[in-house]
Amino acid sequence: MAEARVAARYVKSLLGLAEEQKSLDKVFQDMRLFTKVCEQNRAFTIMLRSPVIRHDIKRQIMARIFSGKVEALTLAFFDIIIRKNREPLLQAIAHEFHNAYNLYRGISKATVTTAFPIDAQLRNEVEKLVMKISEKKQIELEEKVDAEMIGGFVLTVGDRQVDASLKNKLKALKLEFSQNPYVKGF
Repeated sequence: MAEARVAARYVKSLLGLAEEQKSLDKVFQDMRLFTKVCEQNRAFTIMLRSPVIRHDIKRQIMARIFSGKVEALTLAFFDIIIRKNREPLLQAIAHEFHNAYNLYRGISKATVTTAFPIDAQLRNEVEKLVMKISEKKQIELEEKVDAEMIGGFVLTVGDRQVDASLKNKLKALKLEFSQNPYVKGF
């Protein structure tokens, strides 16, 4: 929790500076790239968190990976964070920046979990449902496939969840039958 609070302070500064320099969308893409690198390369993440690796080495690694691929502002931000010995927070900062960007732009984030990959028509219907629930004009939809789900879907929008999965319906039916005195003998 403390990590998220500290990250939020850095994000607030970076968001304001990026908006001032009219490069907010580019910095957002840079943070998404950083998150993708962390997700795809565990050794990179371990390097950032390692107290054994010197900060100047970490700065060199970051410069080699991200020079020419990210905005100068983003690269300078990474450099400042590392010089302040806060590089273990970079993942949390990238995550918080994503949330702050969505809030700033009025984008609602939603997650839909289904038993199978959804097609364009179904994706469009889910996005309309999310717009109705969240009252936002833009949607960022994350799709997850859960093979253990028999059918239906689970939609999460903010702190709301719509569970229209077959598993949930069967569970509710089982509960209803267990509470019915006429069915207990079956």
